[in-house]
Amino acid sequence: MPSVQIPPIKDHSSTAVNNQSTWPKAILHLDMDAFFVNVHILAHPEDAGIPLAVGGHPGSRGVIASASYEARKFGVRSALPSSRALRLCPQLKIVGHTWSGIQEYSQQVMDILAEYGPVEKMSVDEAYVDLTGVPQPEDLAQTIRRRVKKETGLPASVGLATSKLVAKVSSDFDKPEGCTIVRPGDEEKFLAPQSVRVIMGIGPRTAERLAELKITTCSELARADLELLRQSMGNQAEHLQRRALGKDSRSVRTERGQVKSISQERTFSEDVNDPQELANQILVMAASVSKSLQKRNLVAHTIRVKFRWADFTTFTRQRSVIVGIDDEDRISQIALAIWSANWSKEDKLRLLGVGVAGLEELSVRQFDFGF
Repeated sequence: MPSVQIPPIKDHSSTAVNNQSTWPKAILHLDMDAFFVNVHILAHPEDAGIPLAVGGHPGSRGVIASASYEARKFGVRSALPSSRALRLCPQLKIVGHTWSGIQEYSQQVMDILAEYGPVEKMSVDEAYVDLTGVPQPEDLAQTIRRRVKKETGLPASVGLATSKLVAKVSSDFDKPEGCTIVRPGDEEKFLAPQSVRVIMGIGPRTAERLAELKITTCSELARADLELLRQSMGNQAEHLQRRALGKDSRSVRTERGQVKSISQERTFSEDVNDPQELANQILVMAASVSKSLQKRNLVAHTIRVKFRWADFTTFTRQRSVIVGIDDEDRISQIALAIWSANWSKEDKLRLLGVGVAGLEELSVRQFDFGF
């Protein structure tokens, strides 16, 4: 593997030379750079350096899941319809994703992070690590990023701060392969010139309402008259202002609680009424749900099938079993029975989904003889 080039750390601090600064809390946020795309490139190095995207077929409903930085120069972004992405960048190459590879590399990254502290996984390519109490966490941030690149071959950006909010903003500050440190006491200064959109919870509509008050940056939000802010934003005014100051007391949660349901859905690029194709999709989704149950050591008492017709009418039908199940064959059998009882060939499907609920931990494996 070629040597890894590590860009310099960006240190947003008035005391950058003081490596002995005290961190009451030290939280690292790691965000993989163009994760789906770079996983694809590991298997297909010939696609490196070109405008590349992982996404759906460029039909009316295909969307982009991840874009290379070469593609982003043309305005190609995730969630953009594939057809529009091709209009912006005619030379764009769109490929499908390999979910097994994505999960494998994600687990490798999470295993590395777990060596340094408690980990809160937010998605396959994003996690927080609690480094509180670790001497010189600034140096460790760079070490973690270097290890991820060296051991997986995948680039990542990291941010280190005293809160989850600022750590997440800082990991996105200098992409790709950035390492941004915001030391204790410098949170407000770091956020001040940035758009209010960097604050979690402020989406396009909230940003528009703030802009009507001539508030577009974090510093303007932090200094805004609270009473005036309440008139426009209601009960969330004080909360937003605290976040603009970098105040966030949330801790890293290693236990996110037992999931209440597991599901898989498939939105078709064209409406489908082919029984064989639909049955095959149910089998694939049931297999995925089964694997998720077994990985978590869970069994399910309720099996659900979600339908969405071409006119967007959406409904769910379900059946329950007395003894919890996790095996692919039983989930498939029940899901197929639900589907066949609620679908006729005249009904074109836009979306089909398989899910399970009524979950409990598996203690002793039992046998279910019917439903």
